[in-house]
Amino acid sequence: MGSLPQSSDIPLSVSPPPEKFPNPNQSPIDESALLNLFKSQQNHLNFFFHNLDLSQTLKFAVTLLNSTGTIFFSGVGKSGFVANKISQTLVSLGIRSAFLSPLDALHGDIGILNSGDVLVLFSKSGNTEELLRLVPCARAKGAYLIALTSVEGNVLAGVCDMNVHLPLERELCPFDLAPVTSTAIQMVFGDTVAIALMGARNLTKEEYATNHPAGRIGKSLIFKVKDVMKKQNELPVCKKEDLIMDQLVELTSKGCGCLLVIDEEYHLIGTFTDGDLRRTLKASGEAIFKLTVGQMCNRNPRTIDPEAMAVDAMKKMEAPPSPVQFLPVINQQDMLIGIITLHGLVSAGL
Repeated sequence: MGSLPQSSDIPLSVSPPPEKFPNPNQSPIDESALLNLFKSQQNHLNFFFHNLDLSQTLKFAVTLLNSTGTIFFSGVGKSGFVANKISQTLVSLGIRSAFLSPLDALHGDIGILNSGDVLVLFSKSGNTEELLRLVPCARAKGAYLIALTSVEGNVLAGVCDMNVHLPLERELCPFDLAPVTSTAIQMVFGDTVAIALMGARNLTKEEYATNHPAGRIGKSLIFKVKDVMKKQNELPVCKKEDLIMDQLVELTSKGCGCLLVIDEEYHLIGTFTDGDLRRTLKASGEAIFKLTVGQMCNRNPRTIDPEAMAVDAMKKMEAPPSPVQFLPVINQQDMLIGIITLHGLVSAGL
């Protein structure tokens, strides 16, 4: 038996690893090609805007506005994604809406439909088999059917109670196949009508915020100082007769950067910050060991009411002549009940 070849006997051919990020200067896509595509898409969208029948659109919007039931949206493929998104837009505006999968609807989910509901069907061709199979079942449940289509004389438009034609010049796709322009106009149409409903329902900014409690807009319009402040048991408090040096642990351990000087009834006398400590030490030297907090505290600090909006607390902190990092919270009885800090506001997403 022959001996196995040694590794040194095997010729090695090492090819360089492929570049993870190809040189953009060698790409077959250039700025001119991209610009032409965007201009073409803009022209296709302009065709939609110029040819949209506003009387049909108004009838559609009024139907949704006057609906006493739930507004369902349905579609297949990319149109299904758009239908789901438009439904979620309405939900965020406080309008009862949901997405109904045409496939799942035929396997039990149609049970959610009731008389008085509206079912909006997105289909570019208007010949989508799954939607056509859904129509008689939805009609039997008493739903009002609306087709949103882009091909004239399609089947779906003829079997629904209402049809809105969404004018489509062509898809941006060079083969006129990939649904990139048709879905764009579906999205623009649906979201624009949603904003029309928002205005007609006189939705206020505050009402909108209540539907978005986790977002910055919602938090700024919902959260009050009392919702984000530190409560009494978390406060760095001391008495005016306490020596400054005896309160260093209290000053640094509560994460507020200050001491809140109070009397026996929890009335606020003043504040003493870590900045005040540095200035007092620089000015007084060893005499600081004999100074009380009451002697060196700020007796006219900015304060805020617990019912004030948290976003207003931030504005008050940032107000001239110089910004501050905290505000003592004082109730109607002039008692200290909390503290709100800039760090706390940022941590709350404000």
